[in-house]
Formats: sequence, C-alpha cells, structure tokens
Amino acid sequence: MTGQAERPESDTTVPPEAAPQEEVDKNASEAGELTVEVQLAELQAKADENWDKYLRTAAELENVRKRATRDVEHARKYALERFGNELLAVRDSLEMGLEHGEDIDVASLREGSEATLKMLGRVMEQFGIEQLDPLGEPFDPNFHEAMTMQPSADCEPGSVLTVFQKGYALNGRLLRPARVVVAAEMPKGDAE
Repeated sequence: MTGQAERPESDTTVPPEAAPQEEVDKNASEAGELTVEVQLAELQAKADENWDKYLRTAAELENVRKRATRDVEHARKYALERFGNELLAVRDSLEMGLEHGEDIDVASLREGSEATLKMLGRVMEQFGIEQLDPLGEPFDPNFHEAMTMQPSADCEPGSVLTVFQKGYALNGRLLRPARVVVAAEMPKGDAE
C-alpha cells in the first residue's frame, strides 16, 4: 500500500455523456426560462422605479414652475411697496405745507418746499434714481435730448449750454433724458 485509498474497479455512476440528451436540454431550458423570468422581473421593477422617479420629477418641476410664476407676479405687483412707503413722507410734508400755506409767509413756504425737495431727493437716491443735470458737460445723445442749438462764445461747441428739464436714470438705466440746449460754434463774422 502506498497510503492512498484504492479506487474501486467498478464505477456504478453514469457519466454525463451517458445521460439522455433530452433530459439535459429540458433542465437547461427550465433554468434558462427561470433566468429569463428573473431578469424580466428585475427589469420590470427597474422600469417601475424609473417611471415613479419620472412622475415625481415632473410633479416637482410643475410645482417649481407654478411657484416661480407666483413669485414673479408677486414681485411685479409689490415691487414698489418700499418706494411707495418712503414717498408717503414726502406727500405728508407737501400736504402739511398746503394746509398751513395761508398762514405762512413766503420765506417759510420756500424753506418748507426746499426741505420737502431734499427729502424727495434722499428717497430717490435710496432707490437708485440718479438726477442728470448735464450743464457744461459734453452733449451725450444716450442721456440728453437736444431741444435746440444756440451759438455761444462762452461754451465749447457740442457742450450743454442750458438745461430745460433735468433727466433721471434708475441704476444707470435712463428713465428720462435731460432736455437741453446745445452750444453751437459762433458764426465767423460774430466772433469778433
């Protein structure tokens, strides 16, 4: 004996090649069908999960769209609320001046009007409204509206000679151009 178990001479098991081919095909077919069914069930579950995610995402997107529309509408409707509240003080000041206008002398009325105008100027500055008073500056068609041209020996041609009406800009965007008279070159005969 060499220390190894001896193999029996007669092996009673049937080798796989000896099993009927039909049985092997049947077992393989059943295993394949089982695998296909399992795969199909897994794919169906994944499809259901993705469909659920899609529906949730679509609903969330619709809610965001409605919320954004509501916010824009609210912002448009109440955008001037703070500005309006600040202007109320200016209006109150004007009303008080008019109520007491009969009993006040001209100097007091002028002083009150100047104070109210300063108050209005502060409110406008607070909200980014800038006054455009271009007297003596070069004419800029982006911010000025030329009403006429007038020859002038004192001003450089193309500069603003007179301001009829001041202009205003909101955060750099023109609200109203300044209406101005632009200096023109003096005629050659009048220069002397």
